Amino acid sequence: MNGHSIGIVGATGAVGLKILQVLDERVKNIKNLRLFASERSAGQKINFRNDQIQVEDLAKSDFSGLDVVFFSAGTEISLKYCPEAVKAGATVIDNTNAHRMNPEVPLIVPEVNFHALKGHKGLIANPNCSTIQMIVALGPIHKLNPIKRIVVATYQSVSGTGLEAIDILKKQSQAILDNREPPSGVYPHPIAFNLIPQIDILLNSGLYREEDKMVKETCKILESAIKVCPTTVRVPVMYCHSESVNIELTNQMTLEQIRKILSEAEDVIMMDDPANSVYPTPLSCQDRDEVFVGRLRNDPTLPCGFNMWIVADNLRRGAATNAVKIYTEMARNALLKAS
Repeated sequence: MNGHSIGIVGATGAVGLKILQVLDERVKNIKNLRLFASERSAGQKINFRNDQIQVEDLAKSDFSGLDVVFFSAGTEISLKYCPEAVKAGATVIDNTNAHRMNPEVPLIVPEVNFHALKGHKGLIANPNCSTIQMIVALGPIHKLNPIKRIVVATYQSVSGTGLEAIDILKKQSQAILDNREPPSGVYPHPIAFNLIPQIDILLNSGLYREEDKMVKETCKILESAIKVCPTTVRVPVMYCHSESVNIELTNQMTLEQIRKILSEAEDVIMMDDPANSVYPTPLSCQDRDEVFVGRLRNDPTLPCGFNMWIVADNLRRGAATNAVKIYTEMARNALLKAS
C-alpha cells in the first residue's frame, strides 16, 4: 500500500492515542503524520516510530496535503471541522456521533457492509463502539438468516467515556477501600463498585442516547428494519464492553449452524465451553482486535431464538481498529478519493 499523509484530530484523547497505536501496528507506509488537539493540548510531543510529533492547535491549523483524517474529538468538533477536511481534499473517518445518521454518509463495519462505501463523498462514519462489536458478530448470521429482533443489554467500561473516567474509577475505588467518601466526577453516581444504567442523555423516547444509537445504527448498517431493544449500563471495568444479546431469526436454524457461522466469521473468535468456565471476559479480551463470543445457546421461549455473550475491547475493536480498518480497506480498493 502506498504511503499516505494522515491526520488525527483528538490525538491526545483515549481513542486518538489508540488510533495512533493501531496505525503503528497495521500501516507500514505512512508518508506524513500530523496530530491535532485543542489549544490546551497543543504543543505536546507524542512519540511515534522513534519520532517526536508535536501536537498542533486544531483551531489554528488546516488540513492541506492530508489524504485521510481520523476524527475523535467530540461531536461538536466533528460538525465544525469534518467538512473543512473534506473540502481540503482528505477522506475523513469520523468516530463521533456527528454524521452517523446522515443518509449521505456511509456508516461502516468493514466485515459487514464495506459495499456501502461505493459513491462516498469523502466523509465516512465509524459506528458507536457497542454497535460495532454486536454487528461484527451478528452481521454474518443476518446475511444468511435475517434477524427480526434483537434484545441487548450492554455492560460498558469506563474507558468509553475517556481518560478522565478511568482516573475517577481508580480514585473512587481507592476511597471506598479506605472507608472514605468517594470523590464525585464524570458520572451522576459513583461508578466504583456500582452499576449505572445511564449512558449519555435521556431522550423523549425514554431511551438514553447510547441506546438510541444502537437502534438506529444497527438498522442502517444491516440495511434492515430490525427491531432493537437495548439497555446500556456503565460498569466499573477499565476496558472492554460486554453484551448479553438475544436474537430472533426469520427462519429456524440449529445451534450447530449458528456456531459454524460464527466460527468462520471474520474477526470473530468463539470462546464457548461454559462447562469448563470458558467464555470471554473483559480481562481476557483487552487489547485485542477481535470480537469474542461465548455462552451461545438456544432461547427456549422462541422457536428461532438464540442467546450469546459478546465481548470486545471498546477502544480498539469498537473504535480505533474499526476506523483504521476502514482506511486500509479503502486504500487497498482505491476508494480514498470521493466519487
